[in-house]
Amino acid sequence: MENVTTIASLGVVAALLAVWSMWADRRRMRRSNPDAVGFMPWTAVFFVSMFVACVALGLAARAWATG
Repeated sequence: MENVTTIASLGVVAALLAVWSMWADRRRMRRSNPDAVGFMPWTAVFFVSMFVACVALGLAARAWATG
């Protein structure tokens, strides 16, 4: 049961990072000065963190369901 908690925690943290990067990407797209570009690839951070969140939460749910 300890592994389920660890994997679920990883999934929740990755999901929070995905939400934060989605907000940052939206903010970057709506900036008032088009020449003030940032260096962070927020779209890539979103996709990687969302993938990690889906896999980790899926594995945690599977482990929790099987006992």
